[in-house]
Amino acid sequence: MELNYDIIVIGAGHAGCEAAAASAKLGAKTCLITMDMNKIAQMSCNPAIGGIAKGQIVREIDALGGHTGEVTDRTAIQFRMLNRSKGPAMWSPRAQCDRSKFISEWRKILENTENLYIWQDQVRELLVDENTKRVTGVKTYMDVTINASCVILTAGTFLNGLMHIGKTQLEGGRCAEPASKELTESIAKHGIKYGRMKTGTPVRIDGRTVHFEDMEEQPGDVVCQNFSYTNTTQSLPQLPCWITYTNPEVHKRLKDGLADSPLYNGQIQSIGPRYCPSIETKLVTFADKEQHQLFLEPEGLGTQEYYLNGFSSSLPIDVQIEALRKIHCFRDVEVYRPGYAIEYDFFDPTQLYHTLESKVIDGLYFAGQVNGTTGYEEAAGQGLIAGINAALNLQGKEPFILRRDEAYIGVLIDDLVTKGVDEPYRMFTSRAEYRVLLRQDDADARLTERSYQIGLATKQRYQHWIEKKTWINKTIEFCKDFSVKATLINDALETLGSAPLSKGCKLIELITRPQLGILTLAKHIKALEQFLNTIPNRREEIIEAAEILIKYSGYIKREREIADKMTRLENIKIKGKFDYKNLNSLSTEARQKLTKIDPETLAQASRIPGVSPSDINVLLVLMGR
Repeated sequence: MELNYDIIVIGAGHAGCEAAAASAKLGAKTCLITMDMNKIAQMSCNPAIGGIAKGQIVREIDALGGHTGEVTDRTAIQFRMLNRSKGPAMWSPRAQCDRSKFISEWRKILENTENLYIWQDQVRELLVDENTKRVTGVKTYMDVTINASCVILTAGTFLNGLMHIGKTQLEGGRCAEPASKELTESIAKHGIKYGRMKTGTPVRIDGRTVHFEDMEEQPGDVVCQNFSYTNTTQSLPQLPCWITYTNPEVHKRLKDGLADSPLYNGQIQSIGPRYCPSIETKLVTFADKEQHQLFLEPEGLGTQEYYLNGFSSSLPIDVQIEALRKIHCFRDVEVYRPGYAIEYDFFDPTQLYHTLESKVIDGLYFAGQVNGTTGYEEAAGQGLIAGINAALNLQGKEPFILRRDEAYIGVLIDDLVTKGVDEPYRMFTSRAEYRVLLRQDDADARLTERSYQIGLATKQRYQHWIEKKTWINKTIEFCKDFSVKATLINDALETLGSAPLSKGCKLIELITRPQLGILTLAKHIKALEQFLNTIPNRREEIIEAAEILIKYSGYIKREREIADKMTRLENIKIKGKFDYKNLNSLSTEARQKLTKIDPETLAQASRIPGVSPSDINVLLVLMGR
C-alpha cells in the first residue's frame, strides 16, 4: 500500500501536533504518524504548561497561530503567574492541566483541521533519494510506504528509548509504550550525527493514601489569566497543589540505595539535565542540605493520580517507596508506578539551518527532543517553526526565521543550531539577552502580524490584535494628555504611600511611580475611570500592557537600540564567502568551529563558542575587502 502527501510528521507529541497543524493550515497535505491516537500530545512528565521562560514561549506559539495556549486554557486546573514580585520581563505564566482532557482537546483540533490526516503506525525507515539527497518519504512497521516531499521528525524520547529502574532495564519511549527501533540508524547512515541523552520522571502517587492535612496547601491565582490571546475560557474547577519536604531519614534511605542507582553504578552513560536533577543527584550535589522541597500536583479532575515534583528518580522501586514513607504525609503512601530514567537518541542540531531543515538531507526537518531539548514548550515552539518552514519550502516561499530580539523561540533555535547541546537544553529568561523586549504580555505585538503575512494567523486573530493595539495606544495617549491637579490628588497619594505633588502634572508622570498604577489611580480620578470603562474587550489585558509600556519605556527603548545595533551584524551575510580552514588570521578553534557550523551571518558567527571578538574583527576586515 502507498500513501501520498506533501508533508509527513513522525510523532504526535507537542512538537508533532504543532508542526502538523501549522503545515496543514498553510495548505500542505499533511500526514501525522503516531503509535497511539489515544496518546496524542501526551504529557509524559508533569501535566503542566508554562513556567519561567516557557510561559513566554507558549504565548509566542499562540500569537503565531499555534494551539498549545488555547488547549492549556481549556484544560487548566490551576493557573499561576510566576515572578510577580519582579519586573514584567520576568513574569511567566504557568498552568497545571488535566492530562486526559489535554489529549482530547488536541485530538479534537487535529481531527478537524483541513488537509491534516492521522495514520496510526510506527516508522521503521526514512526514504531518501541517494542522487539528489532529498527525502522522499518513510516506510512503516505495517510495511506501508508513505511518500512526501518533506518529513518532520518529532519522535521525542522514543528513538532507541531505554528505561532504567534500579538495575532493571526496559526498552520503551515511555512507561508501557514501545521504543522506536531502526529509525535512528536509517537516518544516521546518511551522515547525520547522533548521540544519547537522559531524562527522568518521578513516582506517581495514589491521592487516597496521602495525608493532605500534614501538607502545606499551594492555591493558584484568584484571577486566572489566559495563555491564548483569543477569547478561550478557563471553565474547569481550580485545584490546589501541595508542598512537603524530605528529611534526614529519607536521605539516609536514598543514600543506602545509591549503589543500585543507574546514575552512579555506570549503567547510564548519557548526560541528564542539570537544572532538573533527580533526587539522588540532589543528595550528592547538595550533601549539606537536610531537606528538599517537594510539590504534589494533581493529574486531573477525575483521577486520584498525583505527580511528585522534585522526586525524579531511577532508584530501585523498594528504595523509592520506603524513602517516601519516611515523609510524614506519605507514611501510608501507595504508588501507581515508580519514577524512572530514560535514555534516548538525539541528533546534533548544529547540522540544521535556522528553519530546522537538515543541512545533510533536503526536505528533512527535526523538532523537539530529537534536537537535544527538553520540555513540552520548547518542543512545541520548534514544531511550529518546522511545520511553517516545510510548508513554505514546498510553496517556494522565503523561509520563516525568528531573530533573537523577536522571540524566545528565536533564541532557542539560534542557540541550538549555533552552539549545539551537550546536555538537554531548557529555556531560561537568562538565555535571552533582550528579555525586556520578549515579555509574555507582548508576544502578540511581536509576532501576530508576521504570522498573518505568511497566512498562518487568521484574519480574525489579526483584527483581534489590531483592536487591542488601538486601545493600548488610546490608553497611553489619554495618560499623556490628561492633567492632574495637585489639590485633587494629594490626599489619595498620601493614602497610597506616594509623595504629594507640589504642582499639577500629566497623569503619565504619576503612573511611572512604583507605588501607583492605572487601576489604582482610576479609583481616585473619575475621568480615568470613565475612559477605562469605554474599552470594549479585554480591559485588564489592555490596561496592563499600556502600564508596562509607560513604566518601562526607558528600558524598552535602550534595549531596542542595542538590539538594532546587533541587527546590523545579522544583515552581513557570510555563508559561502570564506574558506575558513585557510584563514590563518583566525584562531585555530575559530577555524574549526566556523567550518563546522558555516554560519549564515556575522552575528551568528559571533555567538559560536570559541569564536572571539578578534576573530569577528578579522572577518569584518575581510568583508570590507
